Amino acid sequence: MKERTLLFIKPDGVRRGLVGEVISRLEHRGLRLVGLKMLRMNRDLAHRHYEEHVNKPFYPGLEEFILSGPIVAMVVEGDDVVEMTRTMMGKTKHTEAVPGTIRGDFAFSTTQNIIHGSDSPARAQVEIANFFKEDELIG
Repeated sequence: MKERTLLFIKPDGVRRGLVGEVISRLEHRGLRLVGLKMLRMNRDLAHRHYEEHVNKPFYPGLEEFILSGPIVAMVVEGDDVVEMTRTMMGKTKHTEAVPGTIRGDFAFSTTQNIIHGSDSPARAQVEIANFFKEDELIG
């Protein structure tokens, strides 16, 4: 079985109509969508997802932003998918993300940076389980 990771397009990307662009970039790289849904994150899910940041000074602003609108969560599959998608996304800090990456082309700030992706295969398993039931994933 190929490696899987969780990605989600953040509220800024959804508001700006970038969902199709992001999915197209992933599919053009040969990655396979195995799960896809639009949802509004609630406080409980935000706390679980960002658990390592909850007590940091920037967390209240991050939570306010992530709860501000719908996200599009997806599970993608492919060889070395975590590493590949991290490269495609670009650096978290928008000023360090190079042109040609999703964040380099579209991000306005470090928080409003269009997309989230799991940072390791182990974390991907945890994050996928937070957003998807096993029967919501294809093959």
